[in-house]
Amino acid sequence: MGVFADVRPSDTAASELRFRRGVIISGGPGSVYEPGDPQVDPALFHVQVPVLGICYGHQLLAHHLGGQVHKGERGEYGIAHLSVTVPDPLWNGISGTQIWMSHRDSVEVMPPGFRIIACTENASVAAMSDPERRLFGLQFHPEVAHTHAGTRILENFLFDICGAVRDWDVSGRVPYLEDQIRAVAQDRNVFFFVSGGVDSTVAYTLCLRALGPERVYAIYVDTGLMRQGETQFVRDIFSELGATHFLVDHAEQQFLKALDRVYDPEAKRCVIGEEFVRVQERILATEHFLDGHWILGQGTIYPDTIESGGSAKADLIKTHHNRVAGIQALIDSGRIIEPLSSFYKDEVREIGRSIGIPSRFLSRHPFPGPGLAIRCLCSATEDGATKSPDGTLLPVRSVGVQGDSRSYRQVLAVEQKPSLDLIVNVAPELTNRRADINRVVAVCGSKAQLDDMSVFCACVTKTRLDLLREADGIVRELCRETGFEDRVWQFPVVLLPLGIDGARESVVLRPINSVDGMTADVVLMPPDMLDRLTSELLALRGVAAVFYDVTHKPPGTIEWE
Repeated sequence: MGVFADVRPSDTAASELRFRRGVIISGGPGSVYEPGDPQVDPALFHVQVPVLGICYGHQLLAHHLGGQVHKGERGEYGIAHLSVTVPDPLWNGISGTQIWMSHRDSVEVMPPGFRIIACTENASVAAMSDPERRLFGLQFHPEVAHTHAGTRILENFLFDICGAVRDWDVSGRVPYLEDQIRAVAQDRNVFFFVSGGVDSTVAYTLCLRALGPERVYAIYVDTGLMRQGETQFVRDIFSELGATHFLVDHAEQQFLKALDRVYDPEAKRCVIGEEFVRVQERILATEHFLDGHWILGQGTIYPDTIESGGSAKADLIKTHHNRVAGIQALIDSGRIIEPLSSFYKDEVREIGRSIGIPSRFLSRHPFPGPGLAIRCLCSATEDGATKSPDGTLLPVRSVGVQGDSRSYRQVLAVEQKPSLDLIVNVAPELTNRRADINRVVAVCGSKAQLDDMSVFCACVTKTRLDLLREADGIVRELCRETGFEDRVWQFPVVLLPLGIDGARESVVLRPINSVDGMTADVVLMPPDMLDRLTSELLALRGVAAVFYDVTHKPPGTIEWE
């Protein structure tokens, strides 16, 4: 919205915040009643700075000011309708709107001086305010795209209540960033470990513009966990950008050996991060990058610094290798440059557009850093599927996000084709009602009855990755051919070790739409296209079934691991 803001630990002293225009207390997985969960300095509510509490922040506001928070046993996730009950500065231009709920606890009794300003069918205190003290609380999430008037609510807080000004122009900062790169690099060259992703490519291109192609090197590690044609695509893009020093390090055998008999999803991420460290250390030692003539460039963006421990109370979201021990010496000696460390992902794309990076690259669907390894599910044991009144419980566990916390729970398969009713009504009702699942899939086609299927012992292997690459390639080609690719934000294709003897794998289709990845809607594929795709995937050797993930985020994350 053009307003400069930074993220601080929740327990930052009120004395440090008293001259801010305003403070937003974010959501999070905590409970005000759990020892050790994030807290705020209660003095913050008495220094005359406007405060907006969102979800957990809303509950903290009530808790510290004399209200009562009800400890929820089950959560509320998904779309609700907000009914505005009292006019308020937050509601300028708003009468009622679709909102997004994701919480367990809820405010039951307001603090003295507050009033209820909005409610939903299931939340009597969906929003509250004390306008005189300029304190506001929202149980829902205005920051996600599913809250239709969320941007207007935040604008009302920023501009009408806080008196903020638009002082943050991203594209206009490119000349400053290039001057900063030259000042840090001085007479030294820069080398990057590039991933082929947007962040490292934009950071690399900024350095290329600032220093010239002879002074900027790019090293791309082919882990063997890539999609079909990915390495060549990255080669072509860097050639188009004007790179003259671009190296590919082929490390497939190293990564596959390290992943052998690794079954746990979090362990897989850690193993992949550790192997990146080893590759980096080997290249650093052999290519003379550790002498004084080189500094390290990284595509670190602002959320990376928070998720990697920049905030003491940050929940562990994913494993980053931006701060690994192998390059810590370069960081400690000041031989590192991170031109994007103050920017968010959407701002990085805007910078990329302004410096001429091709749109076909910037508009690519997001792809996870660990690659296909986290779309290739594993199992250390064998187990059979079981019938339940609502469908068939598959003996696989996928990651979900419920009440802002991560959960690994079973997957429920329903024997009906994907439909709007299944996506909008049936799947949300099942995941809200059943505490043992966080994801629902529909059966597109199968070579056997679901309750005759089993999960087989399997880890990440080249054979399984090749099958996943082939399935993913079929999906991507059909999506390009039909234009469906432009209708979705991301389309993960997942391989499950689920099937029957002679066909021990199943494929899951996960087309979703999103703006920022924080929340996501399932996108329904046209029936004729889905039938064609199912037929082609079932024709692959070893594939027993094709499923369609009909779970929004939350409660199911975009990726399955």
